[in-house]
Amino acid sequence: MTRVLVVEDEPQLVRALVINLKARQYETDAAPDGATALRLAAAAPPDVVLLDLGLPDMDGIEVIKGLRGWSRVPILVVSARRTSDEKVEALDAGADDYITKPFSMDELLARLRAAVRRTEKAASASDDTAIVTAGDFTVDLLAKRVKRDGRDVRLTPTEWHLLEVLIRNHDRLTTQKQLLQEVWGPSYATQTNYLRVYMAQLRRKLEADPSHPRHLITVPGMGYRFEQRPSPAR
Repeated sequence: MTRVLVVEDEPQLVRALVINLKARQYETDAAPDGATALRLAAAAPPDVVLLDLGLPDMDGIEVIKGLRGWSRVPILVVSARRTSDEKVEALDAGADDYITKPFSMDELLARLRAAVRRTEKAASASDDTAIVTAGDFTVDLLAKRVKRDGRDVRLTPTEWHLLEVLIRNHDRLTTQKQLLQEVWGPSYATQTNYLRVYMAQLRRKLEADPSHPRHLITVPGMGYRFEQRPSPAR
């Protein structure tokens, strides 16, 4: 049974979440503050965390950082904070998804199911799944090799690193700051022009129509996402 940790200080919302989760056969723990959340997560590690950012004892960002110190559990932020900067801060800290209050319960449950599926897929991955096919191109993550229409595609080390990070976070937003720090290093965290240049190069090499990419997707003002979907029939 999937265990969900709800970190929320609004009693009515906690009750609604717990009722809906239990009705769908999720095992549920609830924490009204950050300290309790971290203690419960250590005592009974959850499979997914639903986290409010406005907690009475600490900011939810600190909870994310505390969990990320030892766990890769999916963290879905559920918050009234709406600005792009606030969303990016949570994602940069290690959150996997961001849902703005007020929200549809159906949407939240769908996002939760998607997070569980991604985790299960990663846990059961074998060497065979290191070969990723997206439209006209194939990426072998173990051999560090890319083919398009059966022909080798030459990528620079930086292009490869950028593509690899996006693929390993497939179907999830990877923020500009995350990409810059992981590919170029902490001192490049604000150099977004680097990303624009290298993403354009990757699209020219891999996308059937670089001006309308189907796999290397821009999320305006926030980052990029790799989508593994088939190309349309020709």
